[in-house]
Amino acid sequence: MAAALASRFSRGRSLIGSLSNAFSGLMNSSNGIMNGNILSQQQQRTFIQMGTNLKVVDNSGAKEVKCIQSLKANKKGARLGDIIVGSVKEAIPSGKVKKGMVVYGVVVRAAMPKRRVDGSQVKFDDNAIVVVGIKEKKKQKKVEFNQPTGTRVFGPVPHEMRRKKQLKILALAQHIV
Repeated sequence: MAAALASRFSRGRSLIGSLSNAFSGLMNSSNGIMNGNILSQQQQRTFIQMGTNLKVVDNSGAKEVKCIQSLKANKKGARLGDIIVGSVKEAIPSGKVKKGMVVYGVVVRAAMPKRRVDGSQVKFDDNAIVVVGIKEKKKQKKVEFNQPTGTRVFGPVPHEMRRKKQLKILALAQHIV
């Protein structure tokens, strides 16, 4: 409305135009504040990528792993069921895996939503892996990641692991989602 009045009255244009600009700026800033609050409540979820800290949910000895690389063709990062290479940041002293070791792990929980065929979504509160191999210094011809290092898997595991051929992890899991 202020713009319509400004076009009719050429003298008062600068005054009315500046008022309309100030009013629209005030509205935009208040909308930006509201949108910012909404975005902070939703928390944008992303792929598991290089530098992501992951919780280890098996009894291999590792507690926390930092992702070094995703072994998937997708350049964005890893999702549920993908294999990653990680460095152990925290470990218990009596475990098979020690601090500083490079390990392979399968992502069993991811904070990024994964859409299922039936239209539902599965997403978790944290990012977690199961250790399936320890990187050796010698070059191996073919490395298979079907056998987990630990003998127990804690917490829920999605049934999408069946499609990724990780049946042993499903067998060891306490709860399948």
